[in-house]
Amino acid sequence: MSASTASAVPASGWSLRTVSVAVVVLAMAVAPLFLGKFGVSLMNDIGIGALVALGLVMLTGVGGATSFGQAAFVGIAAYATAWLSTSQGLSPWLGLVLALVLTGAAALTIGAITLRLGGHFLPLSTIAWGLSIALVFGNMASLGSHTGLSNIPAIHLGPWSLREPRAMYYLVWVVVGLAYLFCRNVLQSRTGRAMRGLRGGNILLASVGADPLRLKLTLFVLAAMLAGLAGWLYAHNNRFVSPAPFDVRASIEYLLMAVAGGVGHLLGAILGAAMVLVMKNTVQDVLPLLTTRGGQFEAVVFALLFIALLHYARGGLMGLVMKRWPIRRAPPRPVAAPPLARRPSPPRGTPLLSVQGAVKRFGGLVAVNDVSFEVKAGEIVGLIGPNGAGKSTMFNLLTGTLPMTAGRVEFLGQDVTHLPQVAIARLGLGRTFQHVKLRPHMSLLDNVALGAHARARAGVLRAGLRLDRVEEAQVFAEAWRQLDRIGLAERAHEQAGSLPLGTQRILEIARALAADPLLLVLDEPAAGLRRKEKQELGELLRRLREEGVTILIVEHDMDFVMKLVDRLVVMNFGSKLAEGLPAEVRSDPQVQTAYLGAPAAAQESAQEAKP
Repeated sequence: MSASTASAVPASGWSLRTVSVAVVVLAMAVAPLFLGKFGVSLMNDIGIGALVALGLVMLTGVGGATSFGQAAFVGIAAYATAWLSTSQGLSPWLGLVLALVLTGAAALTIGAITLRLGGHFLPLSTIAWGLSIALVFGNMASLGSHTGLSNIPAIHLGPWSLREPRAMYYLVWVVVGLAYLFCRNVLQSRTGRAMRGLRGGNILLASVGADPLRLKLTLFVLAAMLAGLAGWLYAHNNRFVSPAPFDVRASIEYLLMAVAGGVGHLLGAILGAAMVLVMKNTVQDVLPLLTTRGGQFEAVVFALLFIALLHYARGGLMGLVMKRWPIRRAPPRPVAAPPLARRPSPPRGTPLLSVQGAVKRFGGLVAVNDVSFEVKAGEIVGLIGPNGAGKSTMFNLLTGTLPMTAGRVEFLGQDVTHLPQVAIARLGLGRTFQHVKLRPHMSLLDNVALGAHARARAGVLRAGLRLDRVEEAQVFAEAWRQLDRIGLAERAHEQAGSLPLGTQRILEIARALAADPLLLVLDEPAAGLRRKEKQELGELLRRLREEGVTILIVEHDMDFVMKLVDRLVVMNFGSKLAEGLPAEVRSDPQVQTAYLGAPAAAQESAQEAKP
C-alpha cells in the first residue's frame, strides 16, 4: 500500500477517497441486476481468484517469497468442505472451519520446512509439494479419485439458499472485501511494517527485535488461509471438485493474477484476477473463430498478451494506474498518546557490556584474537583500528550476527555469547550498519517506527481487526519524538531513499533510538560522510551522551573519534593493541605505527619531541 501527500477535500466535507469507495461498493451491489448468468458466474470466479491473488500479493509482493503451490491450498480446503458436507452430511459452515484448520495446519508444516530454504530452492520446493498434493487427491478413493466429488450442497444463510450464482455473488464479494480490509489493516500495523522490511534482509529485522522466519511463516500461513477461503467458496459455488483445478498450472495462473494486477498493491489482486480470467475467456471465444486449432494456440496467445502487458506496465495494472493517477492521502500528524514503556536506565558507571577473551576464526584465519574490554553506562567508547583490523567482525560478535569461536560476552551481567541477534536486540542493544539499511520506499516516519517493533505487542489478528490503534498511536508518537530529536520531524513523510547518505545515517540512529536501547552500537557512522556531515553527526552523538545514552562506536576515522569519545580501544590484525583515554592512545607508539607506518610514526614522534 503506497502512501502519498495530502488529498483534496470536496466542499461537502466528504473525501474523494470516501466518495470513490462508495461508488465502487454501489456499482458492485447492483452489478448482478445488469449482468447475465455467465457474467455473474465470471464475477464469482474473479472474486475467488482474487482471494488467492491477495494472499500472493502479501507473500510475494510484501514478503518477497514466491510460491507455485497456492492452488494446492485451494484444493485442500475445497476437498475438506466437499468431503464433510457430502460424505458426512454436515453443514458447509462446519466445512469452512475444517477447511481453514486443515489449510492452516498444512501451511504451518510446509512453511516451517520450506521457508528456511533460500534463493531458488523455495519456489522449487513449492512446485514439488504442489504436484504431490494434487496427486494425493487423484489417488484417494474416499475423495472420488480422479473423478472427484459431486453434488456438494449449497451454502445456506438461515432460510436463504445460495444455490444460484446471483445469490453466491454477494457472499463471494463480501468475503473479498473483508479479506482486503484485513490485509490492508495488517500492512498498516507493527507487524506489517516488519513484513515490509523483509526485503531489507534478515539482519535489519533482527536488529529491531523482529524474527524474520516467524514473519515469513506468518505471511505464508496468511496467504494459505486466504487460499483456503477461496477453496471453500469454489467448492460450494461450483458444487463439484476434482484434482485438475488444483495442480501447478492453476498455481501459475494465480501467480499471474498477482503479477498482472501489480504484485505490490492489494487492489492489484482484484484487477489482476479480473484481467487474467477475462483474457482467458476472450481468447477461448475468439480463437475458434480464427482457426480450427484454437486449443493448441490458446496458451501461446495468452502468454504473448501477458508479456505485452508487462512490457508496457512492469508494475502491473496498478503500477500503470498509480503512475497516471497517483493516490493522494493526507499524511498523519503527531497525536497525543501515552508513552511506550521504557527500560530502567542503569546508574552512570555501571558496566553494560563486557567482552572477555573474544576469538573468531574463519577456517585458518583468526579475525579476532583474544580481545577483552568493557563499556560502562553514560560513556562513549570508540573501537578503532586501520582497515582489516577486525573491528567489523568484533561488532558482529557483540550484536550476535556472527557466532563466537571462543570467549564470552555479557550484557547487563547476562551471558549473551550464544544468543541470537533478535534476543540481544530485545535486551536493549541497538545498532546501525556500516552500509545503511533503510527501507527506501517507506517514509522516514515508518522507518523509525520499525525501530520500536519490540516495544509493542499487537499481532496479525489484532492488527487485521484494528484492535491495535492505541498501541499504534503510541508507536508513532515515539517515532515523531525520535525524528524531532535528530531534527528530521519536518521531513517525516518523505521517502527514506530520497535522503543523502549523511541524513540516512542519522535516520538509522533515530530508528535505533526508537527501540529505547541501553547501549547504542554504531558501525562506522562517519564512513563516506563529508566534513560538515561528520561535524553534524558528532554534535548529535554528544547530545545523546548528555541525555544519558551509552554509545560504542566502531570506526576507522581516528580524527573523528578522538574529538568525541571518553575512552578508546584500538585493534590491529585482530588483536587489542591499546586501550585508554584519547590523548594516551594518540601518543602510543604502537598505535601511531599501526595507523601511519613505522617511518611516519617515528617522524611524528620526533616532531612532538622538539621544544
